[in-house]
Amino acid sequence: MKLLVDTHAVIWFINNSNQLPKGAKQIIANAGNWCYVSIATFWEIAIKTSLGRLDLKADLSKIFQIIDDSGFEILPITIPHILTNSNLPFHHQDPFDRIIISQAIVEDLTVISKDNQFAKYDIKVVWSS
Repeated sequence: MKLLVDTHAVIWFINNSNQLPKGAKQIIANAGNWCYVSIATFWEIAIKTSLGRLDLKADLSKIFQIIDDSGFEILPITIPHILTNSNLPFHHQDPFDRIIISQAIVEDLTVISKDNQFAKYDIKVVWSS
């Protein structure tokens, strides 16, 4: 399965948090799955950290290194992602989530997210307990 892991799921995965359901952890950890993290996730983490809305236990560069070392593939933002984003209905106002949704559409990826708004778009979403 090809997966795009939403920001909160990435953070909970690398922190081994109980907030990430066991089923979602198993899906991410399954070596048979391709797991991508959007470059938008790195951007979102950096912005939320700088605004004091995200408290990380380590330096930002260390967090980014942990994500990279965890085997995630980094998905860049491309022109087709931006064009798709420009045509999305506004079920969701968060610009980071909207680009993740667009990337999932263009790249035909299943998103791992607890965000209920994602289901309003024409994408596959998993969040198993």
